[in-house]
Order: sequence, then structure tokens, then C-alpha cells
Amino acid sequence: MLYSLRSRLMVAFSILLILPFVSLVYILTSESAKLIKNSLEVSAWQTIEQYASHVTTLMKQLEDIGNQVLGSSTTQTWLADLRNSEAQDREELLSKRRVRDFLSSYAVNNSNGISISLFTAAKGGLWTQDRTFEQQPWFLDFKERDVKWTGSHLDEDQPDERMRSRSVNGYLLPLVELQTLTGVGIIKVNYPTSVLKDPLDRIHFGETGRVFLLDVDGRSVLGQRLTGEEAILRNALQTNQVGKPERESGVFAVRNQGKPYLVFYRELPDQNWTIMGVVPERELYAKLNRIKETMLLVSGILLVIVLVVAFSLSKSVTNPLTRMARSMKLVKRGEFDEAIKQMPSTQRGHSEIGYVTGAFGQMTHRLKYLIETEYETNLRRKNAEYKALLLQINPHFYNNTLEIISGLAAMKRNDLVMDATEALGQMMRYSLDLSSDQVWVSEELAYIRDYLFILKLRYDDRLQVRIEEAPGARELKMPKFILQPLVENAVKYSLENGEKAHVELGAETRDGWLYLTITDNGIGMNGELAAELQRGLSGVDTTAILNTKGDSIGLRNVLARCRVQYGDAFEVHIASSPDSGTTITMRLPASRS
Repeated sequence: MLYSLRSRLMVAFSILLILPFVSLVYILTSESAKLIKNSLEVSAWQTIEQYASHVTTLMKQLEDIGNQVLGSSTTQTWLADLRNSEAQDREELLSKRRVRDFLSSYAVNNSNGISISLFTAAKGGLWTQDRTFEQQPWFLDFKERDVKWTGSHLDEDQPDERMRSRSVNGYLLPLVELQTLTGVGIIKVNYPTSVLKDPLDRIHFGETGRVFLLDVDGRSVLGQRLTGEEAILRNALQTNQVGKPERESGVFAVRNQGKPYLVFYRELPDQNWTIMGVVPERELYAKLNRIKETMLLVSGILLVIVLVVAFSLSKSVTNPLTRMARSMKLVKRGEFDEAIKQMPSTQRGHSEIGYVTGAFGQMTHRLKYLIETEYETNLRRKNAEYKALLLQINPHFYNNTLEIISGLAAMKRNDLVMDATEALGQMMRYSLDLSSDQVWVSEELAYIRDYLFILKLRYDDRLQVRIEEAPGARELKMPKFILQPLVENAVKYSLENGEKAHVELGAETRDGWLYLTITDNGIGMNGELAAELQRGLSGVDTTAILNTKGDSIGLRNVLARCRVQYGDAFEVHIASSPDSGTTITMRLPASRS
């Protein structure tokens, strides 16, 4: 009872400690995960929102500059001179110089490095005086799709060489002569790409998270390389969350190549742009994961301590039971000697465990003795039954063979008597060798050929036999003397049914089994007898077969011997009907030993 009480206390202690602790860890981890996750997402979204505000401010400034240039009297005077064919070249050059000075002042006075260009269909670019701008992608997008905000590109139409070599973005608006409201070209307000790209590159989410500014087609507005994130961005832009009028910003999860990513987005409707940040979920929540890992580690350490204490308390109790369980497994497999070797180590103390293990040890010894005694008794009985069945065949066979030789002697066929006697001698040597109950298929078929030779001498052309021996069957083992009684019955009943006996004997292997088949054209047997022979295999009574008198004694003997030899692995199929012959197929395990 002390053991039982101690085990209950140990289990109760473990449960009362582990369950509350696990519940506490789970609740704290879940709640802290929600708070930290929300804090991280809000921080990332606020960073993107600040950048969006910076972009919106700059774009508003560009729009104001474009409108100021369009409404400037300097710009309108130059446009009027271009339209007035009577204006002198000198006046036109002066007005162009004033426009250039006017636009240059914006570049000088603006801290963002803004530059302005005017393009007309008649004169081309204000600074380069050519019309190559008409082939530029930004101009074609503006002309065909009314795209006012260009992506990153190089612009040759700049006030100086330094500006021409740097990447710029631009804002486009129609260049209109206000007096006639006639469109004569476009105004292009450029700003360095770095003005937006540098702040964007300084935004980091996790270790590899990046932020991109994309147009409606998913292309980078600032010339950022999308390698590695292109598929994620394309997938994000195709979702229903991005582009909804009621939601200009948010965060959602996507998967790429089996890995989860978080996508933060903020739309800029006026420019038809989208700010998108992509970060692996694992990196963004790395801090959260570290907290989880720490809590799990502490929980694991405490759990290990509890388990060690529980194990140390129960070891003295569970160890004997474990060893006894091993002994039981050995007993279950029939390994009594090994089980008995382990038994003394489990018999310790005067507790309930000591009593149980002691009783189990005595039971094992008794069970081993009874099984060995029963096994030896059954082995002797089956051996005696098998030998008795075998001896039942031999006198019957020799009597028939001697009758054949006697008939040949009566017919004065001395030469055939000699051949028959020699064949009989070979058969006797084969039959008297009782050293093994198993023989090669080739040996049994050789014995059958000697027997058929004797029968052929008696019946001559009335007996026609065909033996088919598959090459793979020759090297297999089979019980001795199981074919001769079947061949004898086949010849006997075939001659009773007609003038000639046609007997076919086959041996072959299929799917790991040996098949032996005997077919004749005899009188056959009725269905009841065939069914009775096959039903008799389920419970073979060798004593009853030894005492059998009447039909099919040879066949019953053969089937009984095979059943004793192979048990349930032996199968037989009898196909027969009156006056239509009989086919007997026996299936034996294919064995080479």
C-alpha cells in the first residue's frame, strides 16, 4: 500500500505542478505574442506612413511648381513669340533666354535639386533643341495613357551636364498658351530619384525586409531592383486587398515558395503609386520568437526537473515492473530460458511487486515444462502417424507390381520380366531409403517413370502418359511417394472408363509455390466425394485414414500426409465429374531444403 500511495502522490504532484505551469506559459506567450505582434506591425505601418507623407509633400510641391511655370508671364510671353510668325528672331531668342533664366532659378533656389524642362512640338526641348523626347517611354506613357508621374530615367534635356548624368523622376503637365487655350507641348518638372530613393532605402524591416515604390503596372518607380521580391510583389498586387477604394493602407500575409511573408502597403491615389514593404514573417517576429524560445526553454528546464524528481521517486517501483514486462514479452515469444534468466532480478522485497514477480516466475517454469512435454508428445505422435501412412502405401504398391511381373511371366515375356525386375529393384532401393521424408522433384519423377515403365509393359498401347517437368521445379523438395498412388488411380480408373488411358503429370512453379497436377480420362467421381475429400483437409484424422476401407484410399493417404507435413500451407483442388475424368492440383510451398 505504501507503494500505491507513493505513486498516487507522485502523479498528483506532477499534474498539479505541470498543468498550471503549462497553462500559465501558454497564456503569457499568447498574450505577449499578440501585443508584440501588434506593436511591430504598427511601427512598420507608421514608418511607411511617414514616408508616404514625405512623398505626398514632394509631389504637391512639384505640382505647385508646374502650375507656377505654366502661369508665369515669362513662359506665356515665350509661347506667344513662338506663335507669332511676325516676331523677330532676336525677340524670340530673348524670350527663350528669359525662360531659361526663370527655370534655372528654381533649380538654384530649391534644396531638392529640382529642374524644369519645356517641350514643344515645333522647337523640341528647351535645353537641347531636339525632338528625341518624343521617343522616350515617359513621353509615350503620358501621350497614350495620361501618366503624369514618370519612373526613374535619364533626361538629356537639362540645364547642365551634371544633371544629365543623374537619374531623375518627373511630373508632367500640358504646356498651354493661356490666351488661346492651345496646347503646344508639355512641362516636365524633374527631381532627383535619390530624393525618394535614399529615405526608402533607409527603411529596414528585420534583416532582409525592403520597401518599394511601385506604379500601377508593378514596376519600380525609383529604379529599385526587384530581384527576389518580384513574385511576392506581383502576388500582393493581384490580391483583392490592394486597390480597394475603402482601404488605402494595411498589412496582410502572402506565401512564396512555401515561406510566409508580410506585406505592408500604402497607396498614393493621386500618383497611382503604391508603397509596399516585404519582410519574411520570421524576421519581423524574430524578437517575438526569441521571447517564445526563452519561455519554452525555461518551461522545458522546469519540466525536466519535475520529470527527474518523479523518475527518481518511482524508479525503485517501476524498475522491477519493467523487467517483469520484458520477461513477459520473452515468454510471449516462447523464449522461456531467456525469460527465466531475467526473472530473479524482479523478485525483490516482500511487497505486492515481489509477490507478483515470484508468482510469475513459478508460472513461467511450469509453463515451459508443460509446453516442452506437450511438444515432444505431439512430435512423436505425428512422426508415428506419418510413418504409418507411408507404410500403408508400400505393401499396396508392391502387391500390384508383383501382379504385373507375374502376368508378364505367364505370357512368357522373359525379356520384359528382366526389365521389369530391374525397374522394380530401382524402385525398391528408392522406397527403402527412409532417411528423409523429403526428396527432390526430379527424384520422385524418376521413380514414377520406372513405375510407368512397368505399367507400360502390361498395358502396352492402352496406356499413354505425358510428363511435363518445368526446369524450375526440378530443384525443389516434395514429400516422398505422393505421386505414385495418384498415378496408379489415374491409370486404373481410366482403363475402367475406356479402351485407353490418357494420363498427364505436370510439375511447375508459380509465385513461390510448387504445383503438381495429375489429369486422367477415367470414370471420375461425383461432386459429393470430391467435396468430402477437400473438406477432410480441415481436420485430418490420420487414425481414421489408416482404418479407411473403400474408395480413394490412396488419395486420402496422400492428402493426409501433405496436411501433416505442411498444415494450412497445403491446398488441393479436385475437378471431376462422372465419366469425364479427374484433374487433381496440389499446391505445396516451394522449398529447397
